[in-house]
Parts: sequence; structure tokens; C-alpha cells
Amino acid sequence: MAVYRDKSNGYDGKTWRVAVYYTDWQGNKKKHEKRGFKTKKSAQSYETEFIAKKKKDINMGFSAFVELYLTDIKPQIKLTTYVTKENIINTHILPYFENKSLSDITSVDILQWQNELLMLRDDNGKGYSQTYLRTVQNQLNAIFNHAVRYYDLPKNPCAATKKIGKSKAKEMLFWTKEEYWKFAEENFAY
Repeated sequence: MAVYRDKSNGYDGKTWRVAVYYTDWQGNKKKHEKRGFKTKKSAQSYETEFIAKKKKDINMGFSAFVELYLTDIKPQIKLTTYVTKENIINTHILPYFENKSLSDITSVDILQWQNELLMLRDDNGKGYSQTYLRTVQNQLNAIFNHAVRYYDLPKNPCAATKKIGKSKAKEMLFWTKEEYWKFAEENFAY
């Protein structure tokens, strides 16, 4: 494992390069290289995250784990479901937890995140629907369940908190075609 100035193949030595040896899931030794880091610190950060991902270390950053999670589930779900999950994660979950370590997130952090979601309002003062809040909560719960099931996280911090939102929406009332025509005839008779 090394981080060094990149002076090969015409590079001017102003960028940094990472070279890491790791063992893949089949037990084969592999070498991974990445170039073009502007600072040594960013190269070292990349190296640390890469090693944590390959070792399935629960001390990796939350954003790094989310990348693993999305990679793990992508082949198992429909594309539209994947796009929806990715959007919810990028919009509502990552902005709050991306700088934390996966193992450092506590139920108090989850509670504070829930409170922020509940306080969000649009220009008209309206918040998210109860069913949408539950969908966002379920997505965070799914991420932590994946970490518990496959990456040996000791416990899901969402389990200790109360779920927000509602799982079922209010009943939607629709008119039948006959009801609409009856309404139209009574109110718009010429």
C-alpha cells in the first residue's frame, strides 16, 4: 500500500497516485491503482476508504458504505426501484450522515435526523406526506439492516427509535364514469 507522487507516463509529479494490494472475494491477490489526486491527503483518504471497503470494516465512512450497499443490491432489484432508492439516499440520507463513520451513528443521531425531516417545509409551509416520511425512514433502516446482516455491524441504530410517518395513506376517492357524467349533467346543463 502506497501513496506517492505520480511521475510515470508523462505525469509532471504534481499529482498523487495510490497503489493498493488486496484479496478479492475469491481469494485472489489483486492490485488496485488510482491516479490524479491533487493532494496527498485526498490520496490517503481514498486509500483508507478503499481498504475499509475491501476488508468490510464497519469503521468506514457512511458514504463509502452506501456505495457498497447500492452495488450489492443493484443486481437484485428493478432499475426503477434502484433509481428511487438512490434518489432518496442522495436527497435525504447522505447529506446528514455522509461525514460520519458507519459504526459511530447512534439512535440519537437517527432521532435528530428524523426531527430535521419532520421540520422541512416547502414555500407554502407544507411538509412531506406521512407515507413519504415512512419510505425515507425505511430506506435508512434497510441500509443499516444490510450492514448488520452482511458486514457485521453489531446492531441497527434505527431499531431503538420510533418510526416516523405512516405506512398506509388515506383512502383516495375516485368518481366512476357514471358519477362524473351525472355531476356534469346537473351542473353544466345549458
